[in-house]
Amino acid sequence: MRPVFAVGLVFAGCCSNVIFLELLARAHPGCGNIVTFVQFLFIAVEGFLFEANLGRKPPAIPIRYYAIMVTMFFTVSVVNNYALNLNIAMPLHMIFRSGSLIANMILGIIILKKRYSMFKYTSIALVSAGIFICTFMSAKQVTVQSGLSDKDGFQAFAWWLLGIAALTFALLMSARMGIFQETLYRQFGKHSKEALFYNHALPLPGFIFLASDIYDHFVLFNKSELYQVPVIGVTMPVMWFYLLMNVVTQYVCIRGVFILTTECTSLTVTLVVTLRKFVSLIFSILYFQNQFTMWHWLGTSFVFIGTLMYTEVWKNLGTTKSELQKDDKKD
Repeated sequence: MRPVFAVGLVFAGCCSNVIFLELLARAHPGCGNIVTFVQFLFIAVEGFLFEANLGRKPPAIPIRYYAIMVTMFFTVSVVNNYALNLNIAMPLHMIFRSGSLIANMILGIIILKKRYSMFKYTSIALVSAGIFICTFMSAKQVTVQSGLSDKDGFQAFAWWLLGIAALTFALLMSARMGIFQETLYRQFGKHSKEALFYNHALPLPGFIFLASDIYDHFVLFNKSELYQVPVIGVTMPVMWFYLLMNVVTQYVCIRGVFILTTECTSLTVTLVVTLRKFVSLIFSILYFQNQFTMWHWLGTSFVFIGTLMYTEVWKNLGTTKSELQKDDKKD
């Protein structure tokens, strides 16, 4: 029953989280820093109370290792959210981040000296082709839509290129962080809840460097139109309501994924997360009427089919968790 409950949390939490993030980004494209800060603060406070036991519980993994992982995690989170301020549409943002398999494979080959089957190389090539198609078509849209003049069009395209570079950097950094985390868990054991707390608590002082931007958006959020929250009847600025719901739904999403990782195989987790991303993408396109051509649909299908091919769903559906772990060691 717990896996079913976890899948419900993932779909409800993660899908609604994307909705509220897009509502925030559409109103204020540069709000990434305040969103990241409040998300980190919420999870850090929750972890301090329930995981760290008000600071009385010592970490199982030495803090010096967390300092390295936290630097990477903080950078990835800030860059990913800030990319929305660089002419990156939410659908492209979601599709691009679905390319984590590519980054994981590349760094796995370089750093861990891993070798993969030809079938997995083919699936990664399909994912790469899909991301390239979506990125190329989005580039054409930017150049067509954003310029009243050649100068304006070039400037918009330059910012878009910077956004793509930011997403690429975050993708590779996230993969490197995953490899580092994998080596830590192998050495000290798996402590997912502890890692979640320290990854969000330790970077909080780093937001001092973003304080000016966070304060500016704090003021902008206060000036947004008032909204009466259903059921409880409380009135608050609508942007603060969106941010509150974004933070709560992100927590629900994280808890759902955490339960899944403890109850199910990595294959099941990958499958659920992939399907969730697809549902979020469809909703973003339909509800927010984001432009999505047939080429975008083709690229998207390549990404998701390639991801499912990589996990070899049809081959492993009846396989036990221990058997899957043996197969992973072979790869």
